[in-house]
Amino acid sequence: MLEVRRLKLLAEFARRGSIAATAEALGYTASAVSQQLAALEREAGVPLLDRTARSAELTDAGRRLAARAEEILGLVEVAEAELSAQAEAPMGRIAVTAFPTAAVAFAPALAHGLADYPGLTFVLRQTRLGDGLSQVRGGEVDIALVDDWTGSLSQQVPASLEVFRLRRDPLVLVVPADHPLSDPERPVDLRALRDEPWMAAPPGEPSRQAVDRLLDEVGGTGPVPWEFEGLHTILSLVARGLGITAVPALALAAADRDVAVRRIPGCTLAREVYAVTRAASVRRPAVAVTLRTLYAAARQTGPILPAT
Repeated sequence: MLEVRRLKLLAEFARRGSIAATAEALGYTASAVSQQLAALEREAGVPLLDRTARSAELTDAGRRLAARAEEILGLVEVAEAELSAQAEAPMGRIAVTAFPTAAVAFAPALAHGLADYPGLTFVLRQTRLGDGLSQVRGGEVDIALVDDWTGSLSQQVPASLEVFRLRRDPLVLVVPADHPLSDPERPVDLRALRDEPWMAAPPGEPSRQAVDRLLDEVGGTGPVPWEFEGLHTILSLVARGLGITAVPALALAAADRDVAVRRIPGCTLAREVYAVTRAASVRRPAVAVTLRTLYAAARQTGPILPAT
């Protein structure tokens, strides 16, 4: 009989493409993954991997079984969800991964909202760009908070995942508290700010691409003189009067108060923030209550922006 845990390894190998990447994703050693996949081959009675000295890839039988493994694992999770739905209160471990600004912004509301469930063990992790979907699909976490600047994420995720829109997160202008534009009565004119010392994330980061597009719309500016990894670092430097920036509003949830935030007239640049979970796990009480808490957190979190 095929062992479910080994089927999970095979499905993860199909997604990752190598034994080393599979081991890293699941927290095993490469040797352990290789041994378990070899044991699965013995259970199946046919070769599942075509191994060479340097690599391994799925055989035709391996690809067919990996596809079935996804279905089997989904059915197992549905069965677990149906059983846990009979519980009177959410229990067990719930793991959420989030991009950094969401992790910082939502953590207080999540901690407060889930405190009423003593049987629930909650874990919140930060994830690197683009890893959230693969982690939730692979079962490493139950829910992933992801952002999308393209507006097309909900059409790109596989059918095994369910996407819940939490909020729209617009790009806003942030200046030091003693900057002339800290006066809300003063109109924002980006063209007049082209020669200011702008700060932004490194090229390639989604927020940096949004800033570049924003400035391109007003004729561009000189090279951004300061580039820093992490929006919170950028905001702390703006608070110290070292420059100005534009960031998604959610990044300001835990920002230094010595800044002024202004809407950008005519700016439509924004990202969508989503919670993504496996469709098979939506009925689990622990997942359901965490999603409800995230909805509430998304509506409570963030700065109150001026009207202009």
